[in-house]
Order: sequence, then C-alpha cells, then structure tokens
Amino acid sequence: MPTDHFADDPRTNLERMLAGDLYIADDPEIGRRVQRAMRLTAQYQEHYLEDPPKARSVLEELLAEVGEDVDLRPPLYVDLGSNITIGARTFVNYHLTALDVAAITIGDDCLIGPNVQLLTPTHPVEPEPRRDKLEAAQPITIGDNVWLGGGVIVCPGVTIGDNSVIGAGAVVTKDIPAGVVAVGNPARPIRSI
Repeated sequence: MPTDHFADDPRTNLERMLAGDLYIADDPEIGRRVQRAMRLTAQYQEHYLEDPPKARSVLEELLAEVGEDVDLRPPLYVDLGSNITIGARTFVNYHLTALDVAAITIGDDCLIGPNVQLLTPTHPVEPEPRRDKLEAAQPITIGDNVWLGGGVIVCPGVTIGDNSVIGAGAVVTKDIPAGVVAVGNPARPIRSI
C-alpha cells in the first residue's frame, strides 16, 4: 500500500503542482486540464492550414501568452499549455513537445527546430516514492533570439541565455550562458558568438 506522503498537507495535488512541490499527477482537476489541452491542440492542428485566424485564436486560448507573429507549426504536444509563454516573432517547427507542469518561457525571435522537447517534470530517483507516482517540476527559460536545433532536449530547471545556439540533438542538462554555441550530451558551450 502506498505511503500517504501528504497526510499533513491540506493542499490538492494541483495546488502542490502549481507551487512546484511534489504531487501526484493522478488528480481529477489535473486530468481535466490535460484533456482541455489535448482538445485545444487538436483544434489548433485542424485550423492551422485552413483558417489561420481561428488557429491563432485557439493557440491564444491554449497558451498563457503568444506574442505577435508567432508561427508554431503543428503538431504540438503539451501537458497543460497554460504554463507556456512564447515571445514575438518566434518560429517553432513541427512536433514541439512542451511538458509544462512548470512554466516554460520562450523569448522573442527564437527559432525552435523540429522534434524539440522542453521537459519540466522531474521524478524521484529513489524507487519507493517513484513507485508511489510522486513527481514535481522545474521551470525552463529560453532567452531572446535563441536557436534550438532539431531534436534538442531541454531538461527541467534549465535557462538558456539570449542569442545562444544549441546544436541539433543536444541534451541541455544545465544552464547555458548568453551568446554561445553549445552542443553534445550533455550540452556544453564550444565557442562564443
């Protein structure tokens, strides 16, 4: 039988999640929000080619904030959508996976390659709490004018500084400063720009 990790915490799992604390995702309110996001991402994809103004309206309903002249090519995969902010003139290519249990902030004038993953959720390393389905999350921040190459994975809690370039396939596990090119797994700066 799982341990009651929250016996002395009157908050709901949703409240714990939004506070950045450990929570259990199997929560009815979280489930409703995930279903809403799935419905809206499907509508966004449906309208993207045939009715761009309607697609933009759906994207604005899905995400926390969408800057002017954002071009986000579907399909798009999110947990909630409501924790994602995308700055003006940012281009996002196909198959963005943005697991936004915590905030994901993408700056202005960014280029996001295909199949990029922005992953805020974390899970305990210890086996018992992981078996009990505990998780948490840490925010991701991508500065202005950042280019994430195809297949980049950005891990929880990472900040990427303005004007940096992350090479295709890189796995970003730690903060990247502004104005560098970073590549590899784990991603490391290899030169200044």
